[in-house]
Amino acid sequence: MRRLPLAAVLLGALAVVAVATYSMGAGGVGTREARGAPPEPAGVPEGEPVAKVAAQVEPSVVQVNVRAIEETPLGAQEDEGIGSGVIYREDGYIITNNHVVEGASEVNVAFADGTTERGEVVGTDPATDLAVIRVDREGLPAASFGDARNLAVGQIAVAVGSPSGFQSTVTSGVVSGIGREIPTELTGGRQQTALVDLIQTDAAISPGNSGGALANRNGEVIGINVAYLPPAETGAESIGFAIPAYTATQVADQLIEGGEATRPYLGVALSDLAPETARRFGVSAESGALVTEVERSGPAGRAGIEAGDVVTALGEEEVRGSGDLLSALRRYRPGDRVEVTVLRDGEERRLDLRLGERGS
Repeated sequence: MRRLPLAAVLLGALAVVAVATYSMGAGGVGTREARGAPPEPAGVPEGEPVAKVAAQVEPSVVQVNVRAIEETPLGAQEDEGIGSGVIYREDGYIITNNHVVEGASEVNVAFADGTTERGEVVGTDPATDLAVIRVDREGLPAASFGDARNLAVGQIAVAVGSPSGFQSTVTSGVVSGIGREIPTELTGGRQQTALVDLIQTDAAISPGNSGGALANRNGEVIGINVAYLPPAETGAESIGFAIPAYTATQVADQLIEGGEATRPYLGVALSDLAPETARRFGVSAESGALVTEVERSGPAGRAGIEAGDVVTALGEEEVRGSGDLLSALRRYRPGDRVEVTVLRDGEERRLDLRLGERGS
């Protein structure tokens, strides 16, 4: 039984009241020393860009095999799952998805050279669906990470991972969109914090690809694969998503350094403005992020934000839905002051607040 791969979306209502996102600093690609594009591989026929990328990236992508003990009505049962990961540092650190290792009692990492090592979960960040594993091994072929902020829609994208356990599987396509979010109608009506600011691709992503690499034509990792829309349930074809490299590397640096990632938070629960939700709260706005709950002692509550307010801007960034707000928050750090524009009773109000801090 494959328990862990994220098929498409995280179904059900968001359980937490505090809206929290990862803080993106100015550097963008982590605190470690940056590496350039990987060297040109030997033996690849000229004019085969996908084959070239595959040769550059495959050694840095691993298969993550996990075991977990789950409590069921029939008692404790052992479960297994398969995912992927990307070697982040030569000294044994590997980036994967939180949902790949969540609840795992045992983690084993299979490398492209055929060897296997026992892995240890260093830290997880459910808010971005990222995690870091460490193996006791030096001299690993660490991937080169690119700056995903400079992507162009239509550029080549190559996915490498272990769909259904087929290790080092390569698929290709293009970057289909940037700054994407999984629609709230597929996430129980509330925007999941991990499913915003994503890279969309038509390179095939399947169960087991989670945590694997999405690379550009230079062989640089531009994203960590995280989700896809299953055709049988949504009617969608070739719609997959990856977490941008700038988010993945910064979260990884925090997890490696301290075991958790901190991020700014507002202290609210959000919903998009579906007609029925707008009617229930008596809201006339056509777009924005609807505040459904407020943590009174949190930053939003102290600033005067109320349930039923519609957030239409954060700083200078327009907010058309809850995903926009979560994405905009990633440009700030805990403690930053920011102006929030809300609609209340048909009137626009501007409120100044200081962002709080929340850990993994």
